[in-house]
Amino acid sequence: MRVEVSIITINYNGLADTCALIDTIPFNDESLEVIVVDNASLNDEASLIAQRYPQIKVIRSPKNLGFAGGNNLGIRAAHGKYLFFLNNDTLLRPQTSDLRPLIARLESSEKIGAVCPKIRFTWDDNPIQFAGYTPLSRITMRNRSIGFGEADQGQYDTACPTPYTHGAAMMVKREVIEKAGLMPECYFLYYEELDWSLMIRRAGYDIWYEPATTVFHKESQATGQHSPLRTYYITRNRLLFVHRNTPLPERYLSYTYLIGLVALKDILKYTLQHRPDLAKATVKGICQFLKPTAS
Repeated sequence: MRVEVSIITINYNGLADTCALIDTIPFNDESLEVIVVDNASLNDEASLIAQRYPQIKVIRSPKNLGFAGGNNLGIRAAHGKYLFFLNNDTLLRPQTSDLRPLIARLESSEKIGAVCPKIRFTWDDNPIQFAGYTPLSRITMRNRSIGFGEADQGQYDTACPTPYTHGAAMMVKREVIEKAGLMPECYFLYYEELDWSLMIRRAGYDIWYEPATTVFHKESQATGQHSPLRTYYITRNRLLFVHRNTPLPERYLSYTYLIGLVALKDILKYTLQHRPDLAKATVKGICQFLKPTAS
């Protein structure tokens, strides 16, 4: 049987989360393949996953390729007409996580190249994390995840276009990747799905939000919400995103705002919070971006 959907997820020292996700995938569907890319976990978690789940394809990368690089490794190994990228800290639930509405949305128009489900957190009453995005400001790089933190009372149950995909759960047509290109690997972590969304749109495709499918997300299990690693990449990659996607003169206005206001404010805040590690990570992110090799 032809593979219709390839589920691709990245594992990095996250065996428990990855196994929890795999346990929620409906393997009774023969048109579904699952690919786990192990991004050079400290222990050989790829072998453990392969032993526990012989029905899936496990790829072990000898080095950590980051979010985009790991997913690109999965793309090259995938056979599906549609590729469904899931964070390894997400969960599917039988009543709400049917993938057919996502496929139907993609098939409803040649112009629709990618689609994201509704995403809800796993805690409390499962508040909404994502019901589409608002556009990024060209100067401040700020936008909003629609519905974030709200109780799901059906207020975002209408499918609609969205300017960007959400990296935790996104389904993309194979033909779109062939035309738009693979995920940009220069980011390593954070902002790559926003950049990829712009690549997809520049290739002539639309991105949609489809609430008939819901995915549940634990959020930032791999890096932590307030870690130096996350702070460094958010700082660096926000500037890199501007460099790659914002035209002059807005680009330099954005640099001024992000470095002269946002970064300085963050450094002061982290210093007052007695988090010198986060302050140093912010400075490091700026310095790394300003190196001549930034691209």
